[in-house]
Amino acid sequence: MAQENIEIPITGKITSVNVSQGDKVGEGDVLFMLESMKMENPILAPVGGKVTKIELSVGQVVEAGDLVAIIEY
Repeated sequence: MAQENIEIPITGKITSVNVSQGDKVGEGDVLFMLESMKMENPILAPVGGKVTKIELSVGQVVEAGDLVAIIEY
């Protein structure tokens, strides 16, 4: 199986986590919501597959480039 690493594009704070490890997701599903500069930014699944790793929680501050999830497809 191939895997897709999900990295945060901009620095901000996680306001919601919509998936759990083991969940199946479709391409374009909202995985997380990120607040940056008072704007809500959805972090979308770039591919459909199974979430095999999640490394974040609500309220966590993340930086651009942080690896937060892995999807196997």
